[in-house]
Amino acid sequence: MQAIILAGGKGTRLKPYTTVIPKPLMPVAEMPILEIVLRQLKNAGVNKVILAVGYLPQLFEAIFGNGHKLGLQIEYSLETTALGTAGPLSNILDKLEENFLVMNGDVLTTLKFDAFLKSHHQSGAAASICTFRRDVKIDFGVVESKDGYLSRFIEKPTYQYELSMGVNALRKKDVVEHLKKGEHLDMPNLLQKLMDSGKKVQVLRQDCLWLDIGRHADYEQAHDLFETRRAEFGV
Repeated sequence: MQAIILAGGKGTRLKPYTTVIPKPLMPVAEMPILEIVLRQLKNAGVNKVILAVGYLPQLFEAIFGNGHKLGLQIEYSLETTALGTAGPLSNILDKLEENFLVMNGDVLTTLKFDAFLKSHHQSGAAASICTFRRDVKIDFGVVESKDGYLSRFIEKPTYQYELSMGVNALRKKDVVEHLKKGEHLDMPNLLQKLMDSGKKVQVLRQDCLWLDIGRHADYEQAHDLFETRRAEFGV
């Protein structure tokens, strides 16, 4: 199985840390978060990885090399300009397998990647998205009105949202026509293009732990989560 890992961003929300180190290489416990991801993918049966890098790319190759130490085959695809969360695929069309995983390189999760990929294969969908339910509490009274009059007043409500986990599976034959080499394209736009062309996009809610370490508070939480529940991450 093949995984494409997006690791080209500058991680501006995590400055000053990311001034000298790319976000996917930020340490969680004693290892970079990207190494945690790579070890999980290896355990899930993935053997080929392409790292889409842009910011300080030499650091990735210095740490992971060809992937031999992790039991993986790792290649690198360099972005000279930012291409978004789907655009980097346009640089490696000739290397993509028929079905492949594409994900962010800064996700801390207990997701069962093998089960997710199996579901994608069996569905026949052009794309499959991992989602995570998050409850968001509003610490204010929420007013709903109609024609200038109160229709409902909700005191400090909690709303539930289905969030993209930044983990997707794609079928090559369905996405190639929407990818233009060197053209910026984000994953939501690619998924919309697939739906507009009549293709099915599967949504799979995951019952797992999940954190995106893009903010300082989440990064700090990631340390505690990983150290206290490490066995659940399987590395």
